[in-house]
Amino acid sequence: MLGQVAVGNSAASPSGSRFFRYEVVGLHQSGETDKTDYSIRSSASQFIIVPYSRMNQEMQRLTRLG
Repeated sequence: MLGQVAVGNSAASPSGSRFFRYEVVGLHQSGETDKTDYSIRSSASQFIIVPYSRMNQEMQRLTRLG
């Protein structure tokens, strides 16, 4: 569940072009995951890439998913 992805020119702002990649294992389709734009397969890892500025918000969302 670790990873940072750098894209583009990071000189503009410290976190403006940085992304964070979460690897989530063991998610299953539920009422909460139905709200996303993609389906969840329970048999594999799911990679979710979010802007660095949303890293904390996404971690809280993933925690709610269980």
